[in-house]
Amino acid sequence: MSRWAGQPSIKGSTEAVRMALLTLNTIGITFVWGVEQTYCTPYLLSLGLTKSKTSLVWIAGPLSGLIVQPIVGALADESTSKWGRRRPFIVLGSILSAVCLLTLGFTKEIIGFFVPDEKVAQTFTISTAVLAIYAVDFSINAVMSAARSLVVDTLPIEKQQTGSAWGSRMSAIGHGIAYATGAIDLPSLLGTSLGDTQFKQLTVIAAVGLVFTCCVTAWAVTERILIASRHDPRKEEGGFKVVSQIWSTIVHLPPRIRAICMAQFWAWIGWFPFLFYSTTWIGETYFRYDAEHDAKDSGDALGEIGRVGSEAFIVYSFITFFGSWILPMVIRSPDDESYTQRPPESLRGIVEKLNKYKPDLLTAWMCAHATFAGAMFFAPFARSFRFATFLVCLCGLPWNIASWAPSAFLGVEVNKLSGATGSSSSYRRLSHDSNVELEEMNGLSSPSILDPDGSRAAPKSSSTGQLSGVYFGILNIYTTIPQFIGTILSTVIFSILEPGKSPELAHNAHPDEHHGTDGPNAISVCLFIGACSAVVAIFATRKLKYL
Repeated sequence: MSRWAGQPSIKGSTEAVRMALLTLNTIGITFVWGVEQTYCTPYLLSLGLTKSKTSLVWIAGPLSGLIVQPIVGALADESTSKWGRRRPFIVLGSILSAVCLLTLGFTKEIIGFFVPDEKVAQTFTISTAVLAIYAVDFSINAVMSAARSLVVDTLPIEKQQTGSAWGSRMSAIGHGIAYATGAIDLPSLLGTSLGDTQFKQLTVIAAVGLVFTCCVTAWAVTERILIASRHDPRKEEGGFKVVSQIWSTIVHLPPRIRAICMAQFWAWIGWFPFLFYSTTWIGETYFRYDAEHDAKDSGDALGEIGRVGSEAFIVYSFITFFGSWILPMVIRSPDDESYTQRPPESLRGIVEKLNKYKPDLLTAWMCAHATFAGAMFFAPFARSFRFATFLVCLCGLPWNIASWAPSAFLGVEVNKLSGATGSSSSYRRLSHDSNVELEEMNGLSSPSILDPDGSRAAPKSSSTGQLSGVYFGILNIYTTIPQFIGTILSTVIFSILEPGKSPELAHNAHPDEHHGTDGPNAISVCLFIGACSAVVAIFATRKLKYL
């Protein structure tokens, strides 16, 4: 058995404050993703890359997720740092991400300082921008891995869905802030103190926001300290220890966790093009069908497309934000059979009647797949940016559930594997003068070290999450492999339908190098294929009912 020192705790006087502090770093993480997803594709197109080459750049996302998250999760699981297992990765990863973001935003200036020749500088600028995107993706994935595991490690089993729901809320807030700031003409508002273009100023704001939110979470949360880990015969000593552990765990995945991973696999073939290309798709639709002629000749076409896409996604973000608050109230938690919240006596009758009609989270997840598929089936037929915006907004609530359900189901399963049940736990603030203790030792004071024979160990309701880093890393593998598939599919589609440079953004290219705009938008075709995959995800998710 593993030996631990201390108990996990979070500063704050109410559960809402504690959950907000625990998941605050999600705002910074999703702000970075929002900026990257909104601006980096048109930014690369403006540098002269074709869509097919740009799609190859986005292999950075799945590659970093496939490599970084499982390895960081496994390393953190074994960490005996006095600062905890997750917080050092969160803080250091956020600082590295911030440096890479600033490099991405000011690539032209950095290269121009060292390379005066414009033609040579153009090549180096493209290469540096691509490398910066890779560096941002690798470092932010390390932060994400540690942040997800921190929630599982800190909360007891009956609070896993609450923690996941709060993570979804913070994600919606982060995306909302990213899209709102992206829709504002920042150079006109702030001047040139943070940069002379929209993209530069957004990278500065994202870098500062990421470091700030991650440091606040690290300050607010106290982790248990791992003194010594249990012996696992599947682990090999030597340089391949981590990789061997991950592979062995994948091969021996419990049936329900494997089913969760497969549902995630099919769903993310659809979500990948939506998340990375939909703002560009809306901007291109606007330029092709709705924009006035003078708007097409704008000196900052990158900022214009980014702002149009961001304005559309502000509505989407409002939907996801309110959905993240409302949906957890009307959807039954996956562990409701073992844990039931007691409502006030005056509301007991009403609550019990409503509970009879609440859909369970599994049903909601299948409905989310179906709604997303139904919306994206119409993507190739969008001939105005308003209709494209409407289709994107329909995917708001499905995204809420897609970003919340897998983590909630997996958190419950991981804690069940640790021997946890929801039946005997308590979750309360122990003192008005101290930090919040999230575990109570069956009415006894908590030991400073949990002994190896378990005689003084925490009750089964406590969330140990000992291998949560590995299991969430594996879930991320099933999230990233579809992104490789999506990247290959989009590269082929872009090469066939739009092989040239962007006529909307690559103004420095010769007109003969531009691709045509008469056929279907290539991005909309990728979204249509994603809808087909979401239909398969419905049946993959349904298997969980029978396991």
